[in-house]
Amino acid sequence: MGEITTKLLVLGGGPGGYVAAIRAGQHGIDTVLVEENRLGGTCLNVGCIPSKAMIHAADAYHAAMLQSGDASPFGLSAGPPRLDFARAVAWKDGIVGRLNTGVASLLKRGGVKILRGRGTMVDGKTCLVETDTGPERVRAEHVILATGSIPAALPHLPFGGRVISSTEALSLPKVPATMAVVGAGYIGLELGTAFAKLGAKVTVVEMAERILPAYDAELTRPVARRLGALGIEVLLGARATGLSASGDALAVEVGGESRNIPAEVILVAVGRKARTHDFGLDRLDLDMSGPFLRIDERCATSMRNVWAVGDVTGEPMLAHRAMAQGEMVADLVAGRRRAFHKVAIPAVCFTDPEVVSAGLSPDEARTAGHEIRTGLFPFAANGRAMTLGAEDGFVRVTARADTHLLLGIQAVGAGVSELAAGFGLALEMAARLEDIAGTIHAHPTLGEAFHEANLRALGEALHI
Repeated sequence: MGEITTKLLVLGGGPGGYVAAIRAGQHGIDTVLVEENRLGGTCLNVGCIPSKAMIHAADAYHAAMLQSGDASPFGLSAGPPRLDFARAVAWKDGIVGRLNTGVASLLKRGGVKILRGRGTMVDGKTCLVETDTGPERVRAEHVILATGSIPAALPHLPFGGRVISSTEALSLPKVPATMAVVGAGYIGLELGTAFAKLGAKVTVVEMAERILPAYDAELTRPVARRLGALGIEVLLGARATGLSASGDALAVEVGGESRNIPAEVILVAVGRKARTHDFGLDRLDLDMSGPFLRIDERCATSMRNVWAVGDVTGEPMLAHRAMAQGEMVADLVAGRRRAFHKVAIPAVCFTDPEVVSAGLSPDEARTAGHEIRTGLFPFAANGRAMTLGAEDGFVRVTARADTHLLLGIQAVGAGVSELAAGFGLALEMAARLEDIAGTIHAHPTLGEAFHEANLRALGEALHI
């Protein structure tokens, strides 16, 4: 058995783990990264990146389908498009492969040693790694646990056969004729919408009384309208009970009645759960916070020099949160003083239209005890949205009534994911309504709606 001694061991090569290792390498810290599968974790390989690639392919195909008829509002027409789904999947896989190679190159540049294999913690300083060339024992002064998360399953709909998770949905051999999606959160709606645009008949089953229950109703209404326009049936207040007796449909209880939904594929998208199994957690004396590892404001666990970042530490399970945590912990190991006190972690749903939320919604701000003022500017009054043929949606700001300090910013509309950076920056910089209102926003852009929303909150809107 080989033995390696290092300053820092990172268990898990997803966004939190590889970013921590890259930053540690930049600091000159002797670092070993252990990853059982491909670098990049869920996000790069079977999550964020490949799903957005498929969403883009679906959007392009759907737009071409519209142009083959008389639906184009600006007079564009073309012949009926033909979809080579295998080629689309190969294009998606090519993007993932390029990013995998890029991550490996960045780690190599930082002098990080990569161990490919399953890592199991023996104690708070030691990890046993089963590699293709035999076991390696790694002893480290510091350990970062970045083991990520896995799709949550339902007891009555275990994964297998026609019941799939988002992982399998991104590598289907063909577009299914019918698809049932269990869960109307962001994963279910992103993928369900994409497959509907690719030609599948999609039905969404959600136990809550509205879609995207983590977001307020005002934000989700444009998404609900678009689902209907795409022919997606949404069953709210409905419970999936398992496969039908024949095995070729999803059994659902809705409105006190039972119903079978024909489904060549059943996508279970009811969330993700922390991966706290199969890496030796039982050998570590770590405090838990429910199903997650408990951490403090520095991502320190209850064991000295054992840190944890990313999905294994709880909500929000977002890659950019994991990256920020990983970067911070590497700085701490290097001796810098850091703490994780983020005002806002933007969340984006790549639905149609897209949804962005940073900070508090109006209801959340009121619940927190704030007297507020809000401003909402619709894209129907935004010149750039008109020229894109995408007028549905708005930008909304929430601020304290007394100081005008921004507390939250949300948007729904085509392409609003690209506004997330500006929203986060405004909140982190403690901007006030007057700061955004006094900043010149380029014309014509979607960002002008952010400007106008702040003006409207001040009672000074110009274009509405």
